[in-house]
Amino acid sequence: MGIEHDATGIENIMLRGLVMGMSKKQIDALTPEICEFSGLGEYVNMPVRTYSTGMLMRLAFSISTSVEADILLMDEWLSVGDAEFTEKAEQRMKDVVSKSGILVLASHSPALIAKECNRVIHLEHGRIVEVVNEEISAQRAAEL
Repeated sequence: MGIEHDATGIENIMLRGLVMGMSKKQIDALTPEICEFSGLGEYVNMPVRTYSTGMLMRLAFSISTSVEADILLMDEWLSVGDAEFTEKAEQRMKDVVSKSGILVLASHSPALIAKECNRVIHLEHGRIVEVVNEEISAQRAAEL
């Protein structure tokens, strides 16, 4: 995930932002919103190695979805945290996807593929088996 476990949550926000190509000024502007969305409270000032797995996922998700992307690459649909955070995360994912120009989604979920994709490339062992250039039903996606 690109998280430095000995760094604090705040320091990881800065590090991940720099890796994503943002300036310090841009990261500083996004940091309060990232902290708020993560719901980590004062834990953002503690080393990440003290976080539970759920807290770590909340931080990583909050950072990664804080910026808009022209092209969004996703391996499955991320669901993190407790019910309250999962609901916030689901809405955030919808917002991020709607703002991106292109979504490339790798998934084993026929329902998700049918819901989010207008073109499907079915791969088996790294080889293209079929290309579908139209919206598909969940049943058709399951067949692929």
